[in-house]
Amino acid sequence: MDVRKFGYIRVSSKDQNEGRQLEAIKKLGVDERDIFLDKQSGKDFNRVQYQLLKRVIRKGDILYIHSLDRFGRNKEEILQEWNDITKNIHADIVVLDMPLLDTTQFKDSLGTFIADLVLQILSWMAQEERGRIRKRQREGIDIALQNGTAFGRPKVQMTDEFKEIYKRWKLGEMTAVKAMEELALKKTSFYKLVKEYERDL
Repeated sequence: MDVRKFGYIRVSSKDQNEGRQLEAIKKLGVDERDIFLDKQSGKDFNRVQYQLLKRVIRKGDILYIHSLDRFGRNKEEILQEWNDITKNIHADIVVLDMPLLDTTQFKDSLGTFIADLVLQILSWMAQEERGRIRKRQREGIDIALQNGTAFGRPKVQMTDEFKEIYKRWKLGEMTAVKAMEELALKKTSFYKLVKEYERDL
C-alpha cells in the first residue's frame, strides 16, 4: 500500500507569510501539490483546503503540520479532528515542533495515551492563553473608558460655526447641501445637530 504524505498549513491572515511552514514540510519529502494551505482564522475547522484534505487523506497516509496552533485554536475541535484523522480515517499525524505528537512513532497503547495526554495539555494551554488575551483586552478597554478614551465614532460637536451656518440656511441664504459641505458633515449628522439645536432654542 502506497503511503502518501500530506502537509497542512494555516496562516491567520492574508499578509502572514507561510514560507517557513512550507519549507519545513517540503524538507520531509512532501510534494507541494499535496500541501494544503488555508489563509484564515483557526477559530473552527470550516476551512476550504482543510476540508479538501480530509476528503483525500486515506488509511496509512501521514499528515504533517508545523505546530498545533496552525491546526486550530479550539480545544474541543482540535481533539475531535485529531481523533477523526487518527482513529476513524486511520492516518498518522506528525506535529513538527512537538516530537511527542507523532503517531507514526507511538503505535502501542502507551504511546497513544502519551500523545493524547500531550494533546489535551497543549490544547488546554492554547485555550487558556486565548482567554488571558481576551481578558487583557477587556481590562485595557475598561481602563481606557475610565480614563475617558472614547470608542466608536467621535460625537458630532455643536460649534459656533454650525450655529452661524444654520441661521444662514434657515434664512434661505444657502441650501442644506451647501451647509453640509461647509461644515464637512454627512446628512445624518447635519440633521441630528439641527434637531439638537432646535430643541434647545
